[in-house]
Amino acid sequence: MSDVAKDKAARLLKKRGSFSSLSSHEVKAKETAGRTKDSVSTVSYIDEPGHHDDAPRPAVQMENTFQTAPAKRFPVATVNNILKDVLTSYLQEERYEAELCRQMTKTISEVIKARVKDLMIPRYKIIVLISIGQLNEQNMRVGSRCLWDPTNDTFSSYSFRNDSLFAVANVYAVYFE
Repeated sequence: MSDVAKDKAARLLKKRGSFSSLSSHEVKAKETAGRTKDSVSTVSYIDEPGHHDDAPRPAVQMENTFQTAPAKRFPVATVNNILKDVLTSYLQEERYEAELCRQMTKTISEVIKARVKDLMIPRYKIIVLISIGQLNEQNMRVGSRCLWDPTNDTFSSYSFRNDSLFAVANVYAVYFE
């Protein structure tokens, strides 16, 4: 870089308020003009100092709830009835077809989630898992693991079976403090 270009870049950076792109030797040479200095501070800012937004932002007032336990417990029996009702109504007359069951898992999980949220249980995160498979003289085990608070978190589960398919629906309710 030529000396003219370096001087121009130094003036531009000095005007903007940043010296960080110049090497420390160039800054020393420009700023100290013969004096020795051991360190150089770099300052970057977008606007000129002191010319920040003149309109003050309104203060956001947040209040702590200090609520570590739910005011209303998760109704496991009610959710079990929802699972039984939805799985029976959607799958009672269905035959197992892979593509149809793939779409049905999405539909059933959304319906169950919407019906559980309609119960309006505050501060619970709802997770719905649906598994649909073909009945063909096989066994299946479903397991799940997660971080769990046994005093507040809970789940609900229901298994459905007809002549050609089975379905397992799990609803996990995790309390959000």
